[in-house]
Amino acid sequence: MANVVPFRALRPRREFARAVAALPYDVMSVGEARQQIKKNPLSFLRVEKAEADFPGDVGDHEQVVTQKAKDNLERMMEEVILRQDDLASFYLYRQQMGGHVQMGIAACVSVDEYTTGRIRTHELTLDAKERGRMLHINGIGAQTGPVFLTYRGQERIDRLLSQMTSREPEYDFTAEDGVRHTVWIIGEVADIRSIQEAFLPVGTLYIADGHHRAAAAVRVAGMRKERQFGGKGAGECDFMLAVLFPANQLRIMDYNRAVRDLNGLSADVFLERIGDKFLVLKNFREKMPRQAHEFGMYLQGNWYLLSATEKAFSQEGGVAALDVAILQENILGPVLGIENPRTDKRIAFIGGSRGAAGLEGIVENDGFAVAFSLFPPTVEKMMEVADAGMTMPPKSTWFEPKLRSGLFVHLID
Repeated sequence: MANVVPFRALRPRREFARAVAALPYDVMSVGEARQQIKKNPLSFLRVEKAEADFPGDVGDHEQVVTQKAKDNLERMMEEVILRQDDLASFYLYRQQMGGHVQMGIAACVSVDEYTTGRIRTHELTLDAKERGRMLHINGIGAQTGPVFLTYRGQERIDRLLSQMTSREPEYDFTAEDGVRHTVWIIGEVADIRSIQEAFLPVGTLYIADGHHRAAAAVRVAGMRKERQFGGKGAGECDFMLAVLFPANQLRIMDYNRAVRDLNGLSADVFLERIGDKFLVLKNFREKMPRQAHEFGMYLQGNWYLLSATEKAFSQEGGVAALDVAILQENILGPVLGIENPRTDKRIAFIGGSRGAAGLEGIVENDGFAVAFSLFPPTVEKMMEVADAGMTMPPKSTWFEPKLRSGLFVHLID
């Protein structure tokens, strides 16, 4: 039984929504964020990625960055760029990217459902990143970026939300990247009750994106409950900000890889080594794989098609049969020496929205030796892994379109 809770969102006034809304803090570098802020001083990146608001590198001065984020948030509130709703509400959030449309609901969910496994994960988190987001949430007293949740779709929910979108939206704008964002406020008591009742048959929620945000919210709740409530009671920090989408509306794109060097091998020896477990064909015109267990590879100005043979993975399925695992266990690890893709600085991860041109560019222009294109896993496979209590390899899923930060902020102070 999924318990979704309305909340009083801190959000931009209608005329500022497009300028405030920003891509998540973790999909761009500090330099890229700094350029965005320079072009658009109202960008919510000044809160979500406040280190970009400094002219130079601030290093490990987390408290300084957190204070800057807090100051920027308070300034946006003082200037009434952002204001908090008087009534707790749900917020319907529709995104359209080309012909793809997904409809979600911004709400709060209990951190207890995360700790008891009702909200399931498919990725491990890095303690440093989790701690950094925890300091951010606790330091500014707000959850500024929603956790991206999904669930197995329910016809009743779809029908109900569709009916509610016949009303005039609060926001309706197209961002610079061409993605259209439309938001409706659902504040009537009867409507809120209908939505909550419709979610009761949903047994499990799954984190599609935002594992570090979710884990950080749970840590902040535990810390604050112990300090402020003596281990008893509940407050806003006991709920995390999320947007929930039905799984059948979501789209996972390929999450590709590039490696800086061939681990001391010549190109000919490298090709010979990978030919032990893959069929290797040169002049792969499509560049992107057409099915699971196929890979595109860009090396020395040529595209190759790699087809995994039976020797490359277990025929029993499971995580080991995922394409990201096949690539890691047969090429990245044993041949290219990437033993830990989470920490090795020789590997880069490229979201599928950049396409084959992005992979060619990182090799031709950024000093990388080889790039690999992968076939994306399905949302159902992601949920199967989570249901089995397993984790997917790092950087297995890339969801598009991305949720915008700044449209809904959950204040916990």
